Amino acid sequence: MKFMMIVKCKEGQGFPPVEMMEAVEKWAADSAKSGVMLGRGGLKPSEAGARVVLANGKISVVDGPFTEAKEIIGGYSQVEMPTKEAAVQSVVQFMEISKKYWPAWEGETEIREMYGME
Repeated sequence: MKFMMIVKCKEGQGFPPVEMMEAVEKWAADSAKSGVMLGRGGLKPSEAGARVVLANGKISVVDGPFTEAKEIIGGYSQVEMPTKEAAVQSVVQFMEISKKYWPAWEGETEIREMYGME
């Protein structure tokens, strides 16, 4: 089963400490080596982005930053796991790394199963 893990947080918490990034890189490398991690990435602040909106039959483009947003997507990973419970446990491990190396950071990770070719 494929899952998308979406890390959400308040914007403006700064860049993660080096020790945390090193621990995340090791966790991700181990996950990739075992075939679990299919892809991942961190996202730059919303000021570097844009939103393309379709509403009332019209398309508009809004450049960042997205000041009205209470939280933003800070990163993501795509993983292959046997069950939702295994995906949840993987995210708990990731959040433990955050808790250990960046205790002031607050956020959440949403786990969503992806549609397959069925």
